[in-house]
Amino acid sequence: MSSYESDFLRVLESRGFIHQVSDAAGLDALAKKNELVAYVGYDCTAASLHVGHLISIMMLHWLQQTGNKPIALMGGGTTRVGDPSGRDETRKLLTYEQIDANKNSIKRVFSNFLSFGEGRGDAVMADNAEWLTTLNYIEMLREVGRHFSINRMLTMDSVKLRLEREQELSFIEFNYMILQSYDFVELARRYGCNLQMGGSDQWGNIVNGIDLGRRMGTHPLHALTCPLLTTASGAKMGKTAAGAVWLDAGMLSPYDYWQFWRNTEDGDVVSFLKLFTLLPLAEIERLAALGGAEINEAKKVLATEATALVHGRPAAEQAAETARKTFEEGSVAANLPTVEVARAELEAGLGVLTAFAEKTGLVASNGEARRQVKAGGLKVNDATVTDEKRVLGLKDLGGDGVIKLSLGKKKHVLIKAV
Repeated sequence: MSSYESDFLRVLESRGFIHQVSDAAGLDALAKKNELVAYVGYDCTAASLHVGHLISIMMLHWLQQTGNKPIALMGGGTTRVGDPSGRDETRKLLTYEQIDANKNSIKRVFSNFLSFGEGRGDAVMADNAEWLTTLNYIEMLREVGRHFSINRMLTMDSVKLRLEREQELSFIEFNYMILQSYDFVELARRYGCNLQMGGSDQWGNIVNGIDLGRRMGTHPLHALTCPLLTTASGAKMGKTAAGAVWLDAGMLSPYDYWQFWRNTEDGDVVSFLKLFTLLPLAEIERLAALGGAEINEAKKVLATEATALVHGRPAAEQAAETARKTFEEGSVAANLPTVEVARAELEAGLGVLTAFAEKTGLVASNGEARRQVKAGGLKVNDATVTDEKRVLGLKDLGGDGVIKLSLGKKKHVLIKAV
């Protein structure tokens, strides 16, 4: 039985989103009256968001679905400084042009989760560059900086951990928590925002914003954080050997995205269905009851539903069908990721290590390719590679004009001669 009365907090609690809440009763009362205006901030450090951002995007989605107003805040200003939270070293500073390009690129993903418009419950996309880049430094120190205690700032995890490890923390990074706190105040003034959400590593920064709002005379502000996800085996959610799991189809194909979810560990399937799909809890309970080999059916449902949210239902179903043909029929599915190679290069001979590392990116380096050959992990046209000096040529092209390269049982790329 939920301790909450509002639909919003009941949904978040039942699906596993809640880690910490600053004032549960006050927040519940606002949500029950559909008076929540909540934001999550996203810095523009890359051209795409990744799976690690999904949990907070889903929180914004459920906020809107339960009758409240979400704000997706682009960090056009804060990205110029760099968030030190959870990092051992200073972020590389990007040019303003890079930040703007990243910002425009990552905006696209939100339209899959939120409904934007001018109405009371419609989502808003704001950019903190609008107010942060116009601040006068002296005025900022007088109006905002005077409310911050250095003693308290030094106790924040993002600062304390760096200092304990004797790792450099630049002055520009030290200012990040002040800017994030000021964002909360500015959004409260401009949009009536009364809740900031984020990962549990942001708790200190969010609470600073609540305190700054109180000192600068805003209405009461609230904090809600979600757990920082790790997989059942303890790995960081969304990180793979090949790097981040991007949400942009141009950086990671829908098929590879589907495969990421299909490869979920058994112990994570139920929690991921709750967090990363819109399936009703009753259906998730039915899938949770599947045991043994049937758990793979639940993983396929997870993969298809999660992919449909980001890439659309048709792309998700095509990815599922591609996987079925590849794994169950053993055929070469035309929808597998494809890399074009000049016909002349195949005529001259393409080294197998180069094909796997440089051409397709199935492995990170030639050295990794050698290790996989020794372990029997690489295949060409479903035949295990036993000689690291093997050369691919026109003779390896199948009847459909492609060479199928495989890493293990689940990663495949086609080489097409052009």
